[in-house]
Formats: sequence, C-alpha cells, structure tokens
Amino acid sequence: MDRKDFLKKGILGTGAAIALNAMGTKSDDKSSEYPAQIGANHIPNKETIMKNNMVIHRNETRGHADHGWLNAHHSFSFANYYNPERMNFGVLRVLNDDIVAAGKGFSTHPHDNMEIITIPLSGDLEHKDSMGNGTVIRMNDVQVMSAGTGIYHSEFNHNADKEVKLLQIWVFPKERNVEPRYDQITLPVTNRNVMQQILSPSAKDDGVWIHQDAWFHMGYLDNGFKGEYLLKKTGNGVYAFVIEGSITIEEETLNKRDALGLWDFDKFSFEAGADTQLLLLEVPMKM
Repeated sequence: MDRKDFLKKGILGTGAAIALNAMGTKSDDKSSEYPAQIGANHIPNKETIMKNNMVIHRNETRGHADHGWLNAHHSFSFANYYNPERMNFGVLRVLNDDIVAAGKGFSTHPHDNMEIITIPLSGDLEHKDSMGNGTVIRMNDVQVMSAGTGIYHSEFNHNADKEVKLLQIWVFPKERNVEPRYDQITLPVTNRNVMQQILSPSAKDDGVWIHQDAWFHMGYLDNGFKGEYLLKKTGNGVYAFVIEGSITIEEETLNKRDALGLWDFDKFSFEAGADTQLLLLEVPMKM
C-alpha cells in the first residue's frame, strides 16, 4: 500500500462508521462529539485476557501491517486493522509502534481535536506542519501536537540510510476546538530505576503537556528493580507498555511489547524481570 492510500485508510479504514470521529481527522459528520466506545471497551475473547480490573494485550495480538515503507503494529484499531473490542483504553485512542524505512514517511495530512504524542525510539524523524514548525526529533525527545480546530502535518524519516522507530500516541482531549499548538522537548538525563514524568496536564510540570488529565512516565529499569506507581487522579486508569525487557505488574508478567491496562485502583507494584524500558500511560477512563 502506498503512502496516499495508507493515509486514506488511516482516516477511514474498515469500520469507518464507528471509528471515523475517533481518529482525530476532519469529518462532515457531526452526529457525535465522541464515539460511544469511551471506557475500557473490551469484549473478552481468545486474544484478550481480562481479570477483574485488568486487561492484558500480548504483543502478538496487536494489529500488524507491513506496507513496505512502513511496518506498523497497532494496539488499538487503526487503518485496515479494525477490532471492535480494541477501539481505545479510556481516552487513549491510538498506540502505534512504527518502523519507517529510510527516506520514507507520511505525506501532509489533517488532524483535529486530538492530542498527538510522538516518542522516537531510534533514528531521526522530520516534522513539518501548517503552524510553520519544521524540525527533527530524535531518541530522548518527546513531541506533542494539540490538533484542536485543525492542523496539517507531515512526518518523514530524516535519513536516507537507516530506518526510524517510533511510538505515536493519540489521546482524546477534554476540551474540543482549542487553538492548535506544537511543542517538543529533549528529556533530561536521569538515573536508571526512575520512572521519569514525560507528560502531564500542566505546562508547569515536567515533560510536555496536553489538554487532558493524563500523565505519562517512562523509565529504564535494572533487572530485579522493584517499584510502585501511585495514581495521580481518581477515576483514571493506567496502560503499561513494555518497550523492551520484562516486567511483572500485580503478579502478571509482561514481555517486550506486551501491555496491561488497570483501572479501579489507587496504586500498583511492579518488578523488572530483565533490563527493561517501561512506558506508563495514565489516562481518564471516561470523558
């Protein structure tokens, strides 16, 4: 699939009647401000493990598409991957794990009313948008766009000789039609075994900020390290994604690219079973 067709599918995709407004793209259909699927939104089957206030998504159960120029894994429905039980986790709508070939990328395309966060894992990603921003983001950078009333942007692999790997995350905002904005930061160097805050609702806090009561933390943990996460806001849930390594959360072991969602809790403990890179996404479970 070429880039133009991919972008069309990313906007519409299979099951477009359900997913269109959920994907942060322009639409003439204003019948619903947000889709009805806000919430944990999981129907148990052989690909989804649910236990009380927990859902487990194994690496191999994610959506996958290899377009040649783009090798993508989708934690939630996106483009040609449509799974009605994986539309979102609370206000977390998209978690895409992308590998973009050398010199390739996403041509200019629109978004509105979505908070879009990009975390490069390796390589260099070139960004241009309708707000006049043009920059390159790299490993240890975090980029955020509040699409609000509407923006256009493009993303390309900046290098002609190596691929770029990244996570792109979409979060529903708590307020629609805000003024579009862009920001990026380079994370300060921290010690290992620290879950570093990389995103919050406040411009005064560490990391980037978005129009939502969400907090993201990322850390590099040594094998055997034990920690605890305290919920920032009552009613939120946490989606834990293992970038590398192995982690045990509430007696459930997760390996590379596995994920676990938790809700109805105040705190949880975790232990690294190997040298691990862990991403914790705390988000509201309801709008």
